[in-house]
Amino acid sequence: MLAAVGSETARAYLELGAVILALGLGARLSSRLELSPIGLYLLIGLVLGSLDIPQLSGDFVEFAASLGVILLLFLLGLEYTAQELAENLRRFLPVGIADAALNFPPGVAFGLLLGWEPLAAVLLGGVTWVSSSGIVAKALGDLGRLGNRETPAVLAVLVLEDLAMTLYLPLIASLLVGGGLLAALGSVAAALSAAAVVLVLALRYGSVVGRLVEHRSEEAVLLTALGLVLIVAGIAEKLQVSAGVGAFLVGIALSGEVAHRTRALLAPIRDFNAALFFLFFALQIDTRALLDVAAPALVLAVATAGTKIATGWLGAARAGVGRRGRARAGLTLVPRGEFSIVIAGLGVGAGLEPQLAPLAAAYVLVLALAGPVLMRFPDALPALPARFAPDGARGPSTLRRP
Repeated sequence: MLAAVGSETARAYLELGAVILALGLGARLSSRLELSPIGLYLLIGLVLGSLDIPQLSGDFVEFAASLGVILLLFLLGLEYTAQELAENLRRFLPVGIADAALNFPPGVAFGLLLGWEPLAAVLLGGVTWVSSSGIVAKALGDLGRLGNRETPAVLAVLVLEDLAMTLYLPLIASLLVGGGLLAALGSVAAALSAAAVVLVLALRYGSVVGRLVEHRSEEAVLLTALGLVLIVAGIAEKLQVSAGVGAFLVGIALSGEVAHRTRALLAPIRDFNAALFFLFFALQIDTRALLDVAAPALVLAVATAGTKIATGWLGAARAGVGRRGRARAGLTLVPRGEFSIVIAGLGVGAGLEPQLAPLAAAYVLVLALAGPVLMRFPDALPALPARFAPDGARGPSTLRRP
């Protein structure tokens, strides 16, 4: 009995060790090529998914993957203060509205053109609407753009999208189970109230959070911060608010020296779990079903990459950024990811259009792979003529925490 248990444990160590080593080799290769490692993580996940490795379908990998997104957004929140968040949300609210107007209708129209029922088409609209906070957060860090002048506009769009999802997801879930209009509106009201409570707590009681985390011991800071993030993420998820939004707001609440210490302590844990997130994301894609929907997914990806570029361009222009920075902002928003898969999963669970899941997976895969590569394009261009407005490509942002 003990020998059998020991053999299973040894196999688990060997399989997980080999997978993590493969991710490490992918990170080394991406560093040599001066690219974000996200694309290679996704490709490794596709290859491993065809090998049917039992350890990769366990609860541990799924939890570690979700923790990766939570930590990505938490550390991203550490870059800004609560006042900056409130100011940016007010400032870029018109851009958030334009984002929905530009990116939601193409998915709906495409679904209707394919002959889908209206509710399935509305779900596809959600898939095309929301950028991947996880991929964008990782890429901004990898490319050293957290201090760029266009980055606050990018982050504002991401936060507005995530907050919009707190309304969209309960509404769709209610419609899928056959709830009436009143039930759907009740779900939306509850989710909106929960999001407002989380936001107000972060804005008003940030100093209390800072005092709770601060300590002379790095071990105490690490454990306190990580525990607090997980608790808030769990509460947010329970209230039907994105766990990532909750983690982002905890990061916003921290300021000063404790923010710097927390960032340094949690960065290695974030990178490990983020790698597992992108791996786990790719593992869920059925590569055999991708070929049947490859052409429509590619058409939809090209069309909505253009609408996202327009969104980022508008946001950066509103921030007074030059053309190169506007292009960077637009291309940064191109990747779709975790929310798009969640939305498609709702349709699958409700037995809607069978092509929704593979089409969404192929669509997300194309943009998740292409996005981090496209993000580098503006910086590879020759210098723009001086008559164009400067974009502060590497200059310190006035909205970056000192």
